[in-house]
Amino acid sequence: MILTDTHTHLYSEEFADDRNEMILRAIDQSVKRFFIPAIDSGYTDAMYDLEKQFPENIFLMMGLHPTYVKPDTFEAELRHVETELAKRKFYAVGEIGIDLYWDKTTLDIQKIAFKRQIQLAKKYQLPINIHCRDAFDEIFEVLETERSPELFGIFHCFTGTHEQALQAISLGMKLGIGGVVTFKNGKIDQFLHQIDLKHLVLETDAPYLAPVPFRGKRNESGYVVNVAQKLSEIYQLPVTEIARLTTENSKQVFGI
Repeated sequence: MILTDTHTHLYSEEFADDRNEMILRAIDQSVKRFFIPAIDSGYTDAMYDLEKQFPENIFLMMGLHPTYVKPDTFEAELRHVETELAKRKFYAVGEIGIDLYWDKTTLDIQKIAFKRQIQLAKKYQLPINIHCRDAFDEIFEVLETERSPELFGIFHCFTGTHEQALQAISLGMKLGIGGVVTFKNGKIDQFLHQIDLKHLVLETDAPYLAPVPFRGKRNESGYVVNVAQKLSEIYQLPVTEIARLTTENSKQVFGI
């Protein structure tokens, strides 16, 4: 069995004391593939170091996270993204998107950064990895302007409605399913059975959003097993089949 964590911040300071042990624990639990989203230029070197340590398991994205889109730095950060994409192989442009939970005043430049990075993904024929918080309407507004066969990727940490799930899928997105599916108030578990498994991938968003029974604690990539177990219940399929199908879906997106 091979499980794929399509979204994990393994470079996070939360793992400073036991990063290697945590990764090895996950590998021991059949999580063999880790896709690492970028945040901003401050984490680039740490991402490269991780890749050197685990070249068979770690696959990098490049992008500017929406909460790091600031008026005085976002142009320089976008230049960094473009420079890195031109230099070497990445597996997605991400995580990118719009976040109106922390700061609504930057909406206009968040939209600009999101759109420009979608266009970079198209230029390099890469998927995008979308971050959306309190911003479904705004995300879909930008995506609709970029709708094309070249637009594809993952709607990371999907927490929307059934209708929003269908809209995301129509725009070429897989749904990233993580710990929220195990929450009593997570809601997505109520309609996921209506979504074909071919549209889903697994993720943790470690160190955030740990699944039950670890909710409220530090999340780890190994806990993607708990997400797979929940999907096993929802779809009435063995965990091994959930692992196989969602890993195949991740290969369709990332090309590896």
